[in-house]
Amino acid sequence: MSEPSGRKGHRSARKRLTADDWADAALAALVERGLAAVAVEPLAAELGTTKGSFYWHFANRDALVAAALARWEESSTERVIQAMDAVEPDPAARLDALLRRATVAAVDDPREVRLLAASDHPEVAAALARVTERRIGYLAHLFELLGFPAPEARRRGSFAYTSYLGHAQLAHAVPGAVPADPAYLAEVSAALLKR
Repeated sequence: MSEPSGRKGHRSARKRLTADDWADAALAALVERGLAAVAVEPLAAELGTTKGSFYWHFANRDALVAAALARWEESSTERVIQAMDAVEPDPAARLDALLRRATVAAVDDPREVRLLAASDHPEVAAALARVTERRIGYLAHLFELLGFPAPEARRRGSFAYTSYLGHAQLAHAVPGAVPADPAYLAEVSAALLKR
């Protein structure tokens, strides 16, 4: 859809922004520059639009932060779980593939580390709590499918998740401190599955 360009009879080919466009821009700003960077005017300038576009979709900045965090939850947790369930029927192979995929991705993508750093904000803290519970719950489910009793499966799920987060933190804070080679990740996976 085109909008008036300001000159009579002429139209620009500017895209109409969606709430998802705003949420994606807010998430990118949060990851790149911190929570303070999620501000309406700078984001509007980045997106090539006005504050009016923002207020068409959101009541306030907090609603935008919540939408950005929901996009992160969906793309970084729910879609990953759905993809793993769709391609790998064997729970041991699924667990191994998930740990490898997540650990390698975390080295290249600072979102997890940056969101953890912003955990003093109530919306971020709530999103982190939901994501943590969902991820540990999913990992525990995989361990249960492998025959571990529920309490043990939960402990192993927590251990797997904290291993992943520790790896992500160190990879960004002290590059090169943790091995990124496939053999190392295979050892981590084997240790998690050991009875």
